[in-house]
Amino acid sequence: MALPVQYISLDGNTLTSTDLVNLGRGLYKIKYLSLSVPPVVYGITTGFGKFARTVIPVSKLKELQENLVRSHSAGVGNPLSPERTRMLLALRINVLAKGYSGISLETLHAMIQAFNASCLSFVPEKGTVGASGDLAPLSHLALGLIGEGKMWSPKSGWADAKYVLEAHGLKPISLKPKEGLALINGTQMITSLGAEAVERAQAIARQADIIAALTLEVLKGTTKAFDSDIHSLRPHPGQIEVALRFRSLLDSDHHPSEIAESHRFCDRVQDAYTMRCCPQVHGVTNDTITFVQNIINTEINSMCHFFHCTQNCSTTNFRGETISGGNFHGEYPAKALDFLAIAVHELASISERRTERLCNPSLSELPAFLVNEGGLNSGFMIAHCTAAALVSENKVLCHPSSVDSLSTSAATEDHVSMGGWAARKALRVVEHVEQVLAIELLAACQGIEFLRPLRTTTPLEKVYDLVRSVVKPWIKDRFMSPDIEAVHRLLLDQKVWNVAKPYIDKYQTEYIPESRPGSPTAFSLEPPASPRKRVRHE
Repeated sequence: MALPVQYISLDGNTLTSTDLVNLGRGLYKIKYLSLSVPPVVYGITTGFGKFARTVIPVSKLKELQENLVRSHSAGVGNPLSPERTRMLLALRINVLAKGYSGISLETLHAMIQAFNASCLSFVPEKGTVGASGDLAPLSHLALGLIGEGKMWSPKSGWADAKYVLEAHGLKPISLKPKEGLALINGTQMITSLGAEAVERAQAIARQADIIAALTLEVLKGTTKAFDSDIHSLRPHPGQIEVALRFRSLLDSDHHPSEIAESHRFCDRVQDAYTMRCCPQVHGVTNDTITFVQNIINTEINSMCHFFHCTQNCSTTNFRGETISGGNFHGEYPAKALDFLAIAVHELASISERRTERLCNPSLSELPAFLVNEGGLNSGFMIAHCTAAALVSENKVLCHPSSVDSLSTSAATEDHVSMGGWAARKALRVVEHVEQVLAIELLAACQGIEFLRPLRTTTPLEKVYDLVRSVVKPWIKDRFMSPDIEAVHRLLLDQKVWNVAKPYIDKYQTEYIPESRPGSPTAFSLEPPASPRKRVRHE
């Protein structure tokens, strides 16, 4: 039985990055809405940019708007996916719903109808410099809505826009004065792609803690580096949060680990930084994601146009003037997404080093490349190479695009953000991070095989079981790419997080005291505890 259709209201004030990604996935349709429209001047009776002083005859005003959309539809490259085009259209509707852009209710409803029918314009991914907004991609978005260019829908596939609209009982939008400019001016391409990037970054960052905790178990590391007393001395929120997650997954009193008990009294003094410093490295990524998410959510509900009437549509309070400003400039999301790429990349950088430790027998005390009969079998040798290649590629992608600016439009737009590329490459970096961590998760689960019959903690056993539900143990060499893809899909669907989250939540809400078992590697001013007795400090 089909699930009932869920609707969401867009008012230009309350949409979140999570909502926007769900709109892109087709989980919601958009409710019809009402708005009031303030008067505007620029772009109605004048040309645009360098032609702003050219007065257009009344008889040519409709053609002016259509020409604007046609001429600005100059992007190149592959089209955005249907999911990303839905996000772009939904975000454009959300911004126009604020009522400051001069759009008519008729046109806005036509856009909502197109969204709800998944009639999606051909929008090339390249061509925006991020000021004056995302002119080329938004023009392509508008071009399909006026019945020109190409469109896609699940019913029709790719076809001429007018035929796709007709197949769904829809008519092309007939542009009124100012509406062409209203449809194409804003930072919605940067912001919609940025919303997906930050949502995926948040998902993989949480799961990176779980994967790293499993690797630490396989490599027989200590949990002492996650003691809350250490992190209270450097109380960055992300660092404290990551350390708490590690404790909730590895606490040996709360979740007994036979693996941890097997090396409790070894002579190792400390772990490598890739394990010991996870709270510090993963933590700053978490804090950066929070920072970027705040900027993206502000941008989602902001007016990013050339100009705005100063009417407050919720109170009908008029100042009676039109102000030409610069809210279309994409510097905020551009800079934020450059920061995001740099921060989230570090999850892959440190993950690849942990995978190296898992594969290297001199570091792991496990079979080389995590496979028996080495030589006949290569095991995870090239999977690690793939992780290294992705990390290296990310190093180039992390160069910030927003440090560049090229003057455009005959020097009237003489500083731009390059935010479109910032958003696109941030998504590529996040995808690479997901894939690198998928490889580490596969390697850590394979490492568990060589430690059996010993078991790890309950939540990490649940993670192991999840992986084994889609990928069997590596007994001898086989085609590996499908295994990586299967685990990548688990991470995309946040299934690793979902199986571990109840245990993390329970540990946090029940305020379980930390277990601080004694061992020869711990320095204490008090006499050492008996090795036969576990010590618990309340």
